[in-house]
Amino acid sequence: MVIATRPSHGEPRPYHFPSFSHERLSNGVDVIAVHLPERELLTGVLFESIGAGDEHDDEAGLTVLMARAMTEGTRTHDAVALVEAGERLGASIHAEAGWDALSVGADVPAERLGPALDLVAEIMAEPIFPESEVERLREERLNDILQARADPRRRAEEGFIETIYAPGSPYRRPASGTRETVERIDAGAVRAMHARRFDPNRMTLIVGGDLTGIDVVRLAQARFGGWAPSLSCEGPRQVPARPADHPWRIRILDRPGSVQTEIRIGHVGLKRRIPDFHALSVMSAILGGLFNSRLNRVLREDRGYTYGASAGFELRRAAGPFAARAAVNTDVTVPAIRDILAELEGIGERPVTQDELHAARDFLVGVFPLRFETPSAVVGAISSIVIHGLPDDELARYRPALEAVSAEDVTAAARSHVHPDEASILLVGDASAFLADLEAAGLGAVTVEREAATGAA
Repeated sequence: MVIATRPSHGEPRPYHFPSFSHERLSNGVDVIAVHLPERELLTGVLFESIGAGDEHDDEAGLTVLMARAMTEGTRTHDAVALVEAGERLGASIHAEAGWDALSVGADVPAERLGPALDLVAEIMAEPIFPESEVERLREERLNDILQARADPRRRAEEGFIETIYAPGSPYRRPASGTRETVERIDAGAVRAMHARRFDPNRMTLIVGGDLTGIDVVRLAQARFGGWAPSLSCEGPRQVPARPADHPWRIRILDRPGSVQTEIRIGHVGLKRRIPDFHALSVMSAILGGLFNSRLNRVLREDRGYTYGASAGFELRRAAGPFAARAAVNTDVTVPAIRDILAELEGIGERPVTQDELHAARDFLVGVFPLRFETPSAVVGAISSIVIHGLPDDELARYRPALEAVSAEDVTAAARSHVHPDEASILLVGDASAFLADLEAAGLGAVTVEREAATGAA
């Protein structure tokens, strides 16, 4: 049977983000407990609000590598013994770092939370960073850098941020560093970084799951309450996120023989703490966040240029990038660029329809509860609140705030935050196939850089 009419929008089911409690230990460690009944596999994460964005240029990649190396041995356990200790508890232990934070966490059955937090404390406070393991991780990262240059999609991502950020901004390079900086990393540098970062005043422990009969604060006090900042401790810095000086630039990373062109168009965007976050979220969904977004509808459905086009903001502690993204056949590179620019201009000029507004709001409201089906996801969301200094009720009021966004709010957010006239265009592809048409299009000055041969299509 063929249905002649499109189904109408349904009403989202009620959902309330779990409430949570705060208590600060005397040394500054913030302890957050979130009770999730019948979730007997708990998640406990201890994180420090300082990350790759706080690095200086000559140490890029050091924080991410340090986090990976923290589970490779402590004063009490070597790497193998640490894994075995976690396995005996039925726990998964992990350490990681990103732009804004470094964390050590465990997923563990409720009755073994205490011993799992012992391991978390050991990894955070007492890693020894064996030279052989640091060297192995460094070589893995160097190999990954080579692979990134051979992958047109990853090369486009790296080339784009190189293009839009000014020299001196950490956001101008990957969080895991560049070849020039990673090659200099050794165990001594990692140990020095760990000492400079260790400060309980910047740490938060979040435990989520069924906490019936569990005193999270008491467990935290016993393991973390005696910590003090290291003597060489230094705090977070103001992350520089200044745009590059050129207001409009077309940069081609030339790969002769490529059958597709990777396109990135955008500019320096926004930090997470903005007053119109909810309007921005709806606007981004309409522009390039949904399958039926304006960009995807034009480039995929109407033109058949690509399997998918998207656009969005990466919101960090400082202003992360905004980009529209697509991979198209080489022969339609210039028309695709024109269409993307037209949609970036149009989101602030063409009124948002009620269908667009309802589709975007309903999707964001409807998918929201699905994001928090596990304690790990709930703990991660609360971590983001702490890292960005947002109010405790940020997630509790998320759905009502989205539902209140109007078409006028969407247009205002687009006009405030999407600036196609200031955008840079980064292309990875065969310049000889489209350069003449691109120059004839009059979109701005063109720079062509020949990429080393990689064998990539």
